[in-house]
Amino acid sequence: MTPQSLAVPTVRRATLAGHVGIMRIDHWFKNVFVLPGVVVALGFSAPISVAHLLQKLALALLATCLIASSNYVLNELLDAPTDLHHPTKYLRPVPSGLVNIRLAYAQWLVLAAIGLLLALAVSHEVAAVLAVLWLMGCVYNAPPFRSKDIPYVDVLSEAINNPLRMLVGWYVVSPAGWAPISLLVSYWMVGCYFMALKRFAELREFDDVAQATRYRKSFAHITPDGLLVTVMFYASAAMLFFGAFAMRYHLELLGSFPFIALVMASYLSLSFVPNSPVQKPEQLYRAPALMASVVVCVAVMCALFFADLPVMHRMFTPTTQGSR
Repeated sequence: MTPQSLAVPTVRRATLAGHVGIMRIDHWFKNVFVLPGVVVALGFSAPISVAHLLQKLALALLATCLIASSNYVLNELLDAPTDLHHPTKYLRPVPSGLVNIRLAYAQWLVLAAIGLLLALAVSHEVAAVLAVLWLMGCVYNAPPFRSKDIPYVDVLSEAINNPLRMLVGWYVVSPAGWAPISLLVSYWMVGCYFMALKRFAELREFDDVAQATRYRKSFAHITPDGLLVTVMFYASAAMLFFGAFAMRYHLELLGSFPFIALVMASYLSLSFVPNSPVQKPEQLYRAPALMASVVVCVAVMCALFFADLPVMHRMFTPTTQGSR
């Protein structure tokens, strides 16, 4: 049976595996984006007990994972009719009839409630950020907003989860104030870069616009060339704001630019591969070159963030005096 031959998802036999599957536990690795917020906050905060930090971080990560799973459940439920028109997503649990719809909606709310209660045990700030993360899941997936159906807005609204995750990490360490805005915007734009390339890789898999639009409404108004233009914008904006953060707070981080560029170039290259893992970020571990560049980049950035290199300050000292 092909996805095109199906009309609407029907429940054939709800299973525990089906209900666990719609939580997308294999996507929890994305919450690693919480950790940079922790690292940055440690660079700005007073010393903190390692045991206390790890306890709070474990709770915050679990809460973030449960909120993310709540959003995934809603996504699976509301996307099921269009998933029937995707080459592989028609095999997901809801279109396959392995989920009780009413029970799944209860599952969506219960996961959110447990996640927010755990977040409150960390701090009110973490709970507030995760409440916004959950609400953004509703904006992205549910009518009347359903931002995922709006061309280009879908990328911007989905990628906002990146700075929200960073703020979770920040508030695990620093219960007051905001993380630097320049860094949050850079983190947002990096998320947009990855998401736009995901859309690019998805769009390339369809034979015609009509088929692509049946799967994702926004594809009716998007072209691969247009997506690549936005990818260039997001990459430029991400590096511009990261440079602003580095110049203002820790100039040594400028030394990580070549490594970040390598990661972004590797990711771009992967998006041109048929059936690219860029479409399924949970499978990116199968791209060894990308993973190697990510590991090296993270190691370099962490080392530079806590380093003091006077030579770099001399290199970037103004050599001319502006006229007044």
